[in-house]
Amino acid sequence: MKRFSWEAKTRTGAAQKGIMEAPNEKVVENQLRKFGFTGIVIKEIKAARNPLFGKKVKQKDIVVFTRQLSTMIDAGMPLIQCFDILANQQEKKTFKEILTDVKGSIEGGSTISEGLARHPKVFDELYVNLVNAGEAGGILDTIMGRLAAYIEKAQKLKKRVKGAMTYPATVMGIAFIVVAVILIFVIPVFAKMFKDFGAALPAPTQFVINLSNFIVGHHGLNLAIIGAVLFGIYFVLKKYYATAGGRRAIDALFLKIPVVGPLIRKVAVAKFTRTLGTMMSSGVSIMDGMEIVAKTAGNKVIEEAIYKVRQAISEGQTVAKPLEESKVFPPMVVQMIAVGEASGAMDVMLNKIADFYDDEVDDAVNNMTALMEPFLILFLGVVVGGLVIAMYLPIFKIAGVVSGQG
Repeated sequence: MKRFSWEAKTRTGAAQKGIMEAPNEKVVENQLRKFGFTGIVIKEIKAARNPLFGKKVKQKDIVVFTRQLSTMIDAGMPLIQCFDILANQQEKKTFKEILTDVKGSIEGGSTISEGLARHPKVFDELYVNLVNAGEAGGILDTIMGRLAAYIEKAQKLKKRVKGAMTYPATVMGIAFIVVAVILIFVIPVFAKMFKDFGAALPAPTQFVINLSNFIVGHHGLNLAIIGAVLFGIYFVLKKYYATAGGRRAIDALFLKIPVVGPLIRKVAVAKFTRTLGTMMSSGVSIMDGMEIVAKTAGNKVIEEAIYKVRQAISEGQTVAKPLEESKVFPPMVVQMIAVGEASGAMDVMLNKIADFYDDEVDDAVNNMTALMEPFLILFLGVVVGGLVIAMYLPIFKIAGVVSGQG
């Protein structure tokens, strides 16, 4: 997909401009004409070619840059001087070169948003569109402050969810290592000892020994086969998820999983309301806002629901009605948005919903962690304890035989 900057006039003659992703200029023009724009001027935004620009920049660095730029603009400093100072004080080589490139674009006559749009891996569509709205409205310093606050809150939300996944992943990883060590190094010792006894082994013990033999047998060939099978399953699932149907099916399944599904839904609501609220309060139209929010939804089912809402709004419906019909968003969210529409303060209401759902995500994460603990303990007990018991069953059997003979 290519990126285009556009300028046009509304039916009332008001000038508007923005950034849009599309395969070609014709698609952008058709889309704008569908919304009633005239006098359309479209220009393709060429991406930077330096391979360094493809490298990631940490969100923390972007937040610091955004806040500093906001302060400097508010102080009345020229834009080129702002970017020159920020680039020179930047310690990260990649980010320094990006800021220098943006400064060069501005010196060449481009707007800030067009310069930032050359680096989509660092400054996403939301960032670029908000900066564009700030430039158009002459409130760039205010917009940069809102952007910094938005990114910080979005990062906190992301960290909460990642934190919830870290604990079970760590426990499962340790359990895997312990089981692998037992099967590769401990079980063969017991197997040799039991072989010397010459007696038939209990079924659980024989199963564990056979599993150990399979893993360590043929100089690691079987272990390589297991690894290849697991990688094959991962590769097939990844390819399937890359298709529209596969992503929809897997994302729909995630939404139905107990505990996990409600958490995903709450994260999506918090992200949707926070992003749309920030964009609307910054002067971005609801149609452009919905487009960007849909792309950043993170779940195909929710993404499609937002696109349907956007389509309904373009046909003259309110925001609340299609949201309710989507069945994705909770009734409370729909009702609060309806109140926000009626009072003309939907951006304020959206931010209030986002604050509420940030707390809801916190509670959901804590509840999920609390529920996982007993299941993880049970899992460890069954797997590790099962291996230990299986190995001691023959010893108990021999002890019983010896005791009977005595």
